[in-house]
Amino acid sequence: MARAMAPRAAFPPPLASRGIAVAGELDAATGLGEAARSLLAGARDLGFGGDPVTLGVGRVPQGSVPEGAALLLAVNAPSLPLMLARAAPSLLRRRVIGSWAWELPVVPESWAAGGRYVHEVWAPSAFVAQALEQVLPGRVRVVPYPLALCAPPAGDEDLGLDLPGQIVVTLMVLSLGSSAARKNPLAGVAAFKRAFAGRTDQRLIIKLQGAAAYPHEAARIETMAGPNIQVISGVWPKSRMAALVERADIVLSLHRAEGFGLVLAEAMLRGKPVVATGWSGNLAFMNENSAALIGYRLVKVEDESGIYASMPGASWAEPDIGHAAEWLRKLGDDYALRQQLGAKARDHAVAMLNGDVLSRALAANGITPLA
Repeated sequence: MARAMAPRAAFPPPLASRGIAVAGELDAATGLGEAARSLLAGARDLGFGGDPVTLGVGRVPQGSVPEGAALLLAVNAPSLPLMLARAAPSLLRRRVIGSWAWELPVVPESWAAGGRYVHEVWAPSAFVAQALEQVLPGRVRVVPYPLALCAPPAGDEDLGLDLPGQIVVTLMVLSLGSSAARKNPLAGVAAFKRAFAGRTDQRLIIKLQGAAAYPHEAARIETMAGPNIQVISGVWPKSRMAALVERADIVLSLHRAEGFGLVLAEAMLRGKPVVATGWSGNLAFMNENSAALIGYRLVKVEDESGIYASMPGASWAEPDIGHAAEWLRKLGDDYALRQQLGAKARDHAVAMLNGDVLSRALAANGITPLA
């Protein structure tokens, strides 16, 4: 029913547009919400206007699109019918671009239906683009989120975590709603324990979101807490999360798959050394010179949450815990190495996540700045 009610993009699209509005769940504490906000900030910074349109299931879109402007829909394909069900047909009577993210090398065939709402799709990484090309050939462009344009100030918030300055902090951040199996925190815990068992000068902080909605997964992680492993949960404001990343000495992600990796990108922009699986979307902004990339082997996807049940035979990475432990130990015990790798991380992330690619993508779609 929602698909039948939702307006569709006009074909062919207008040849030229002046400015662009950005629509999505702009008030949501999710990865897609954060991605939408970064695209909005990038459009504004580059002089393309960036009028906001806030979407939500069952909600009338909040905001408007100026006459003659294009629209960037930062909403994944399966959600478009529901998000647009109460939208006026005029919302899509313009050039419409989708910004979609996915975590596996293949996407469900059903995503092809999202093509009726957009003229082009932007993927935040080459990894995502290769998957989307399978269902929308010739209509996908790689446009990373322009996070270098909108990193929040670190702030000086009191985190209330009892972290004396001499303690070296390794940080993992994950949303349980994004599949605990994919985020793979237990591997991170195993690597940390192998590197620093019994050491009180090292601390692993695991920041969870979605514990109330996923109590079983949260309980499994919380049982890993110990003298030098701390688990915290809840939805934190952006400023407090920025302060947490700023306090971290190392950021760790032994994910099995990522479409992009927002936390990792933000950490690198802050000059933090990152230890991460060397596979999938995070390679959009990191390489072997700017991050500690961990070896892996590809295995069949197994996820009891059922998120990827429609993807039989799909693969993702199983990171090498021993390799990760080696890197954690090297970085944890060597301040100079942390500073060196962090500086390389910042330089590379800024080079990859500035507004240049976004500006070129807008121009390629015939979209001109307002000034």
